This record gives sequence, C-alpha cells and structure tokens, in this order.
Amino acid sequence: MKESVAEKLKEVIEPNKEKENLGHVTLHQARELLMDAGAVLLDVRPPAKVNGDNAQEADIPNAYYMPYPEFYDYADELPVNKADPIVVACLKGWFANRVMGYLEMLGYSNVYVLDTNIEELIEVHKAHQK
Repeated sequence: MKESVAEKLKEVIEPNKEKENLGHVTLHQARELLMDAGAVLLDVRPPAKVNGDNAQEADIPNAYYMPYPEFYDYADELPVNKADPIVVACLKGWFANRVMGYLEMLGYSNVYVLDTNIEELIEVHKAHQK
C-alpha cells in the first residue's frame, strides 16, 4: 500500500520539477498564460477574503470563481482536457497551493500558482480594459 501512495506522489510531483519555480508564476507569467496560452484562471479565495470583484466578476477571460471551502462543488466546471493550462490564485497562495495539489492528484498536468495577490491581477486586467 505505501509503495502505491509513494508512486502516485512521485508521479504528481515530478512534472513540477521541470517547471520554473516549481509551478509558481509571476503576475507577468500568469497574464501570458491567460492571454497567449488560453489558460483557465481559478480564483479560489473564500468568500470572506474577496474584496471587491472576484476574477470571474472582473470579466477576466476564462476566469472562474471556485471558493476553496466549496471547491468540490465546482468540479464539473474544470477543463475536460487535463493538459489545458490552469492558473490557481488567491491572496497569499495558501489555498491556491492546496488546489494545485488536488488538481494534480486528479490528473491535471499543467497547473500553476500565482505567486502574488490575485487582487493585483484583477487590477492589471481592469487597467488594460480601459
């Protein structure tokens, strides 16, 4: 039993070793993934942590608000193609890192975590919309 768990964990962790910064992306890199690669953005902040608009309400293309405490309720909205790029974001990365792990355990292979506050990404998006 322990070998199968270790093997599964290795299978999930190994691809991240090939990603720059183990899959954590800057604001600029996240925008490139969203705009150039068509990545999906998951805003996973709990409702009490949302100040203003969430990423979906801010009309960021391919953005979904999937609050961490109820993340399982949104599983049907996840991309069907598990190789599609996904950027997960919150305020400090705590919830985003957890969701990244869950997605990888579900077989998603191209998952990244925004290394800054998602509110900054929303502000940049709104500034470019003007």
